[in-house]
Amino acid sequence: MMIIQFEKIKSSSIILIVLVALMNLFTFGNAWSYNVVSFGGKGDGRTDSTQAFQTVWSNACASTKPTTIYVPRGRYYLRSGIFNGPCKNNAIFIRIDGTLVAPSDFQVIGNSPAWIIFRHVDGVTVSGGNLDGKGAGLWACKNSSSSTTCPTGATTLQFSNSKNVVISALTSLNSQMFHIVINGCQDVTMKGLKVLASGNSPNTDGIHVQMSSNVAVLNSKIGTGDDCISIGPGTSNLHIENIVCGPGHGISIGSLAKDVQEDGVQNVTVKNVVFSRTQNGVRIKAWGKPSNGFARNILFQHIVMDNVQNPIVIDQNYCPSHKGCPEKASGVKINDVTYQDIHGTSATKIAVKFDCSPTNPCGGIKLENVRLTYMNQTAQATCNNVGGIAAGLVQPTSCF
Repeated sequence: MMIIQFEKIKSSSIILIVLVALMNLFTFGNAWSYNVVSFGGKGDGRTDSTQAFQTVWSNACASTKPTTIYVPRGRYYLRSGIFNGPCKNNAIFIRIDGTLVAPSDFQVIGNSPAWIIFRHVDGVTVSGGNLDGKGAGLWACKNSSSSTTCPTGATTLQFSNSKNVVISALTSLNSQMFHIVINGCQDVTMKGLKVLASGNSPNTDGIHVQMSSNVAVLNSKIGTGDDCISIGPGTSNLHIENIVCGPGHGISIGSLAKDVQEDGVQNVTVKNVVFSRTQNGVRIKAWGKPSNGFARNILFQHIVMDNVQNPIVIDQNYCPSHKGCPEKASGVKINDVTYQDIHGTSATKIAVKFDCSPTNPCGGIKLENVRLTYMNQTAQATCNNVGGIAAGLVQPTSCF
């Protein structure tokens, strides 16, 4: 009986040893997984953990096998995060359970326009956690009488010249400038995000996409002091769905025509969005000056407006500084824009405003089943240089 018990214990010990060895292999062998704490990262909110994050990234990027980077609970002070590729593998999973904290002096570190930036990567996923941009001090400066002396600030998170990127279940708080920028990328999915800043925080666009294709923004809540989502030149095949927007300036295509030579925007779908007390709802805006840019094949569908100041607007006479553009006509060509199943309330009497270029009128504009009211009465629509059709119930009555 003693021998039998000993053999059972011996067998159990062997199994345990094997399991531990396998776990260690997965965690450390072949560089499959890295914990930033193991490389000197401290979640106390004060200790500079920048080098720990850079070392972990270097190891993950050099691995030839799929790799996980883990950030445990805690607050990790990060001066800057510049994560360059290309890497030797195309499956790096960054799991964040804690919070990354930016410098509070709102200075850009190094030559990067962003606090955390990924360049030339393929197959990177960022999941969970919080990014605290510490932007309140910069906002106060910009909103003060000494605004001309304020630093520019930095975007919180940027992906540039990358592909096969996923950002999920991430919260971005109080960004100094834009929260998330996608620039020059292909095949990007952003889902389950929370992007939050004060309604009086300047230039804090929630998500900005430019020079990118096959991008999706899904199931997210965005409230900032600027556009919830802004869409820049060179964007194609963009899908936006199930978004709650507010506070903020709405979802905007543009500003376009900032440059004379400029790539256009095409194949954009915005659907199932709730705008709550925003400055704009769905907007296309272009500077009133020459350009070869365009915006075409745009669909705005299944949208609720809750006390929105400008629910539907095309503005081709955008000129906020009144310099370099007054008295000039926009060269941007806007065609084939559909507004379908849009209803709710406007905070102003004019709920639909199409102010297009006299030399490049908007064409192929379609309103279908649109019902917007102002103070429990039918709102109004205004049109300049626009052609299109109305179908179904359309209130305010089309001004085409």
